[in-house]
Amino acid sequence: MTGPRMKSTTMDYLADRIRGLLDGDPRIAEKTMFGGLTFLLNGRILVGCKKDGRILLSVGKDHYEEALARSGATPMLHGGRAMTGFLWVEADAIEDDDDLESWVRTAERWVAQLPPKEPAASRPKRPKTPATR
Repeated sequence: MTGPRMKSTTMDYLADRIRGLLDGDPRIAEKTMFGGLTFLLNGRILVGCKKDGRILLSVGKDHYEEALARSGATPMLHGGRAMTGFLWVEADAIEDDDDLESWVRTAERWVAQLPPKEPAASRPKRPKTPATR
């Protein structure tokens, strides 16, 4: 090996573990979002990795309360309100590969049922309102 050895970050390690679970799935894309790396399934958020080792999951509104009751799950808050359908899973709850896989497969079951999301360029633009200007 030549050159200095790069130290892998917690997020890189977590992303590699998730890639191993999703390897070869042509529906998966990666995108930087929410201050971390997010894996999209058919253009929709599946699982996101944060630098602190947590993951963001899309579990859907119908499965939200059930998923939130699992150990290590906390609500995703945005602007002080819970984003129903999305939750955080703490790093210590996904240290075990089987636990991480269980969470990722839970999200995958929900997101795979949704229609593929249109690329941003194809979607009609929303008119600006005073609140969005």
